[in-house]
Amino acid sequence: MTKNITIFILSFAVFLTACNTGKKSEITAENLAIGVMSSMDYLPLAIAQSNGYFSENGVEVTIQKFYSPNERDAALQSNNLDGTILDYTGGAIQNSGGIPLRFASQCDATFELIVGKKSGINTISDLKDKKIAVSRNTVIDFCTDLAVEKAGLSLQDVEKPEINKIPLRLEMLRNAKIDASMLPDPFATIAKNEGNKSVISMVELDVRVTGIAFLQKTIDEKPEALKKFYRAYNKAIEDLKTKPIENFQTILTEEVGFPLNLVSEIKLPNYFPAQLPQEADLLLVEKWLKERSLVKPDFDIKTIIVSDLIP
Repeated sequence: MTKNITIFILSFAVFLTACNTGKKSEITAENLAIGVMSSMDYLPLAIAQSNGYFSENGVEVTIQKFYSPNERDAALQSNNLDGTILDYTGGAIQNSGGIPLRFASQCDATFELIVGKKSGINTISDLKDKKIAVSRNTVIDFCTDLAVEKAGLSLQDVEKPEINKIPLRLEMLRNAKIDASMLPDPFATIAKNEGNKSVISMVELDVRVTGIAFLQKTIDEKPEALKKFYRAYNKAIEDLKTKPIENFQTILTEEVGFPLNLVSEIKLPNYFPAQLPQEADLLLVEKWLKERSLVKPDFDIKTIIVSDLIP
């Protein structure tokens, strides 16, 4: 009897060991925390999350939404995020200041220079002596300077009052307190729907200014999770290229911030599968930052790119 009990116990132990071994061999999900703000750059991530593409690829992604870039950057710098959608100017400034942040891919949303319907501006050549509101030393400031340069003007030819909050800039544009401002969507579409006009966009200048960046710690510790992240991201991009915009109505209104009545007016960016930032875009940013002493003189912007995370 004792012998039979011993055999049973040993057999059961072998069974449990086999079960546990089987569990260890399964693909286990890794976790990533990504910071975002409402934008068209966020749309692919929102689709991937909504459709379960991250989970399908074995990575659990927590998307934390911010309404202030300062709050987003603080969360990143305190290691409460693994990565974020960020403009190259901000990422370079943080990296130069000692934050170990690196871009793994570019994003495709654009910024448009929107002029007020009562501003008298019809083309970028009409910007001389006009008030173009900016957020100083940010991507908005950078894009504005590119537009002014494209118009053949010097920065002394325009006035650039500092208005940091995008909703306030839009409200001032409505009330003719400023003549123009560089806006992302959904604010650009809202402004155009009210009769204001776009005179140039970063797409027309063939410049991309935003990307997805991760902390070096995350890159070192979770490279496979990041590759899974990008597989899910690319699946969302495929949806955006092949499915009608009506499929994304809820996400566009509830996540990105478009008014429901403007969904039919939305022009989606030309989204690409994940790809590295373009060197030409980065060098433009580096030149602009150094001219304003916003980064160290020996800063090399190409060092903030990580090139082996896109599968």
